[in-house]
Amino acid sequence: MTTAPRLTLLIAGAAAVAALSGCSAKGGSNADLVNGKKLFVAKCGSCHTLAHAGTKGTVGPNLDDAFRNPVKEGFGDSAIRGLVREWINIARKGGVMPQGLVKGDDAQDVAAYVASVAAKPGKDQGLLATAVGGGQSSKPAVEQNGTLTIPADPSGQLQFVYKTAQAKAGQITIEMPNKSSATHDIVIDGKGKGPEVSGGGTSKFTANFAPGTYTFYCSVPGHRQAGMFGKLVVK
Repeated sequence: MTTAPRLTLLIAGAAAVAALSGCSAKGGSNADLVNGKKLFVAKCGSCHTLAHAGTKGTVGPNLDDAFRNPVKEGFGDSAIRGLVREWINIARKGGVMPQGLVKGDDAQDVAAYVASVAAKPGKDQGLLATAVGGGQSSKPAVEQNGTLTIPADPSGQLQFVYKTAQAKAGQITIEMPNKSSATHDIVIDGKGKGPEVSGGGTSKFTANFAPGTYTFYCSVPGHRQAGMFGKLVVK
């Protein structure tokens, strides 16, 4: 059985379970979709692609692709919501998706948000459109007194706040503050690699730089591929 038919059967089963249990307290119209989007970006976006959320994770399934056929076949939000909630519930210790990633009402909110936007055209509107931080700065990060600060996106998006950076040749400390719950580091090949940090930690290293162009990136699996990299010009 291919993935799409299997997923369709799983969604049908989830819908049946939801109907029998009468479970809809926070998962339906009462769900907090803004909270769901914030949590999805911060907790799930590093692994999953979801166009409306702006996430590009490649470790786990692309959720738009995963739900495209079920949406076409007419499965409603409640069925998809039930399946996402079940995936969160059955996360195994040591698995790619950690146990207890989100719980209780938060898990219901995440499932409701995913169900409301997965495989659907358009962009989030209203409060959802501004639920997480904006895009990368159009200005470069600039080295000051030998330190170049390139923060990770605080909302958990797989990107740095700056796409480009500038510095003077010589000894430079590259530092990446990370306020998000997603784990990131910062690396420049041949120069150094900071430790993986999250929740307010700072990844940094110091090296001597000759004039030239360098690429900085996050080496956590899937993050660079999802767009977490940028260009440093040293003069």
